[in-house]
Amino acid sequence: MYLSLEIFPLTTVSLSQRAIQIKESQIREASRYCERFGAINLAQGLPDFPAPEALKEAAREAIAADINQYADSWGWYKLREAIAEKMQRDNHIVVDPETEITVCCGATEGLNVALMSIIDQGDRVLVFEPFYENYVPNLATVGGIPEFVTLQPPEWQVTQEMLEPIFKKGLKAVIINSPANPTGKVWNRSELEIIAKLCQQYDVYAITDEIYEYIIYEEEHISLMGIEGMRDRTIVVNGFSKTFCITGWRLGYVIANPELSAAIRRIHDFITISAPAPLQHAALTAMQFGREYFINLAADYQRKRDRLYPVLAEIGLSPVLPKGAYYIWTDSSVIAKDAESAAFRLAKEVLVAAVPGTCFSQPDRQRVNGLRFCFAKKDSTIELAISNLLKLKL
Repeated sequence: MYLSLEIFPLTTVSLSQRAIQIKESQIREASRYCERFGAINLAQGLPDFPAPEALKEAAREAIAADINQYADSWGWYKLREAIAEKMQRDNHIVVDPETEITVCCGATEGLNVALMSIIDQGDRVLVFEPFYENYVPNLATVGGIPEFVTLQPPEWQVTQEMLEPIFKKGLKAVIINSPANPTGKVWNRSELEIIAKLCQQYDVYAITDEIYEYIIYEEEHISLMGIEGMRDRTIVVNGFSKTFCITGWRLGYVIANPELSAAIRRIHDFITISAPAPLQHAALTAMQFGREYFINLAADYQRKRDRLYPVLAEIGLSPVLPKGAYYIWTDSSVIAKDAESAAFRLAKEVLVAAVPGTCFSQPDRQRVNGLRFCFAKKDSTIELAISNLLKLKL
C-alpha cells in the first residue's frame, strides 16, 4: 500500500527581523551599475591600482611555505606584537599584544564583534550622520538602536550642547569614525575630549573606527583611546585594507582592555575562527614599511583630492574639502531632486558612478541630497572621470 504524500509549497518565507531590517548595500549596488552602463567607478572605496609589490611577494612566499592552515584565533603573535609597536609609536598608547589585540577578518568583522560584545537588545548607540553605511546594519545584527546626531558641513563640528541631551537619554555606546567616511572629517582633540567627558559622566563605551588613520591631510589623527579616562572604555577597530591597498584581503584588528578583549575573542572565534594565515604573515611585512611609505601615501592621496575637488566645485556640486580618508562629499541637488536619482543620472549620462547620500543617512529621511566620490584611483582614471564630469549638462 502506497501513501500519497501531498506536497504543500512554502508560500511565504518567515524572515527574522534582523534580516528584514538589513538592506542591500548601496555602495556595492553603485559598483554594479558601473558595469551596467560602463561607468567609471568613483563609488566603492576600492583602489584600482596595485598593492605594494613587497606585500604581494610576502603573501606568495607564505602560501608557498605552506602557511595555509588555521592561525591562532587571536592572530599571529608576531603580527600582534607589530600592532602593539605601531600603537606605541604612532598613537602613544601602550597595549599588551597577549591580552588586548585580536586580529580578525577585516574591520567590518571587528566592528561587529565589538558591538556583539557590549550591546544587548534595545541598547542605544550614538551614530553621527552622515555615517558609514555599515553601522546601522551592524546595529541591527545585535538589536541595538541607533541614536543619530546630524553634523553640518563644512566643518561637521561637534559640541557638548548638541550631545549632552542624547547622552542623558541613556546610551550604551558611541561610534566614532575618524578620519570619517563619507565626509573626510577628522575629529580634533577638543571634540574627542567632549566625547571622553560625556562617556565617563554617563558610563558609555566608545567604539572607534580608525581604518583611515594614515590617510590624513591638514590635521593629525588622534585616537580616542589615548584621551584621559578612555583607555578602558574604548574599543579601537582598525585594519590593513585602506593603508596598504588590500581591501580584498579582509584583515583587521580590534584593541580593547583584557576583559573586553576576552569577550571579543570568544565571539570572533565562533564566527570566523581566524583571519587568513598566509595574509597575516604578509601583513607583518607591511607593518615594517618605513615612515616614508605613510608620508608618501598621504601626499599622493592629497594630490588626487586636489585634482578632483575643484572640478566638482566647477560643475556646481558644492564639495566639502575632506581632511582625511579618500572621499569627497558633495551636494547633488543641482543634478536631480534626490541623491539616488542624481547618482543614476550621473552614471547614465556621463558614465561616472558615485554613491547616493541616502546610503549614509537615517533610513527614515524623506529626501537626501548628496553624493560621495572616491578618489582612490589611478591618475588616468581620475582624469577620464573629470573629462566625463565636465560634459554634464545642468
